[in-house]
Amino acid sequence: MIRWMLVIFLALVLFSSALPWLEKFGIGHLPGDIRFSLFGKKIFLPFASTVLMCTVIFLVARLL
Repeated sequence: MIRWMLVIFLALVLFSSALPWLEKFGIGHLPGDIRFSLFGKKIFLPFASTVLMCTVIFLVARLL
């Protein structure tokens, strides 16, 4: 359980930092992705994109 929480947290950090590049492919605009502004800072939580990318990575790793 803790391992999966750590994986999801790291994926959120990676997706947030790579967001400008990933938006060219449509990732980051899925229905489960949350964007809001708090104290003048824009915060982005890509929950649906994280699940999608983890699933793709899992399937690729499973096939190898």
